[in-house]
Amino acid sequence: MKFNQLLKRQARAPDTHNLAGGEAHAMSAELELAMLLLTSFLEDQFYRKADATAARLRELVAAVPDKAFVAKAALYARREAGMRSATHLVATELARRVKGAEWTKRFFERIVLRVDDATEILACHLALHGKPLPNALKKGLGAALARCDAHQLAKYRGGGGAVKLVDAVNLLHPPHSEALAALVRGGLAPAETWETRLTRAGQEATDEVDKAARKAEAWTSLVRTRKIGYFALLRNLRNLLGQAPELIDAAVAILTDQTAIRRSLVMPFRFRTALDAIEGVKAPDKWSDSGFIGGLSPALDALYPETEGASHGDFQSSRQKLIEALNVAADLSLANVPRFEGRTLVAVDTSGSMAGHPLKIASLFAAVIYKANRADLMLFSNDARPVVYNRADATLIIAQRIEEQATLGGTNFHSIFDKAADAYDRIVILSDMQAWVGYHTPAEALDRYVARVRKRPRIFSFDLAGYGTLQFPQAGVYALAGFSDKTMETLSLLEQDKTALLREIQRVEL
Repeated sequence: MKFNQLLKRQARAPDTHNLAGGEAHAMSAELELAMLLLTSFLEDQFYRKADATAARLRELVAAVPDKAFVAKAALYARREAGMRSATHLVATELARRVKGAEWTKRFFERIVLRVDDATEILACHLALHGKPLPNALKKGLGAALARCDAHQLAKYRGGGGAVKLVDAVNLLHPPHSEALAALVRGGLAPAETWETRLTRAGQEATDEVDKAARKAEAWTSLVRTRKIGYFALLRNLRNLLGQAPELIDAAVAILTDQTAIRRSLVMPFRFRTALDAIEGVKAPDKWSDSGFIGGLSPALDALYPETEGASHGDFQSSRQKLIEALNVAADLSLANVPRFEGRTLVAVDTSGSMAGHPLKIASLFAAVIYKANRADLMLFSNDARPVVYNRADATLIIAQRIEEQATLGGTNFHSIFDKAADAYDRIVILSDMQAWVGYHTPAEALDRYVARVRKRPRIFSFDLAGYGTLQFPQAGVYALAGFSDKTMETLSLLEQDKTALLREIQRVEL
């Protein structure tokens, strides 16, 4: 019996250190690859620079023996979770490392959801490996471009990158299409995008009054005909409120369209960002002449006489409509949150390394689990403390309050189990997993908690940074990562299968 306990302790012993210097458990290469693909925008993070993240991603592609799994993970991240830059890098590495596999051409074709996916992958390959281009890469990316229509090609033919769309056609020699032929000979009509419409309005205006009128007209055409993409609308709500407030109702209809939300692959935390932007807009005493902050210019008063002399209250009403729409949209985007049996504790890491996107994501996912499951909620940093919010409040409102109470100190995982007063069926921890206060993993703190409440909970490790380590052994934890609505679907599967994330990836068809 004593030797069994010794083996058990050895199996749970930490085998690495995290980037903060604390003890940690390593992941398998497959799980670390999945975590990184689902969390990395290849930007600088608190503990790791973008170049180091890219280097680690390349190492993982080399380390995972089953390259078909690598391809499936990239497709899952791109098509289900909307991740881009990391999937471009993985595609580039696969092009170099996989020769002769029958699935490669199909993979390169399917990894392209937007035309600029192809040009970015090409630019990445040329920067890292130069020429010649592997045949499978050329055939797959070429097939992806050949299926694009004239509007899609025109939308992405320019850009500020070194590899233009025409360069891609010349490098790939894709199958013939009329749209590609028109692109090469320079006969492709300009794409009517929201950027070009608004840019032209500014360029053609004779004065500021004329510019305001033209921009309002451009917004009217884009929103009422739904020619503006969902994410573009989300990013431009502040401008819409200032330049064409009469379109708020039409914008609200788009924002709360569940089909449009799902099709857009917009990540739920983007609604938090949009809410911050809208709440930060302040109305002046009178409508602004520039139209930037929430009123009609004199030119728009002439175009829309029903709004002439609009009051501060009208502005507040329009802004409130957008705030309510964003709250509805966020809830719709997270409609697949699981309903768990029994009692749930959600612990949110509010340490300094979580500031920014990680905390926005953690607070939003915590809020939706808190509401859906009548869960208990705890915030932890140097120490842990329970918090209580009104579950009737909108998800975004609860998420805001979590952020507002963040202490941004150290990261103490032990405090979760030291301060948990009740017996729980599961404890969901949302963190970047960079615990360092005490430097030891929380295994003993968890054991003390179990002895105190006489129940061992399932531990859900929700990774928000992809740094590559766990605070619990991989075999003993329910590991998850990601920022999209798909994350919530996978969370619901973990109760039955600890390896649900990896199994979801394995189900992707090549």
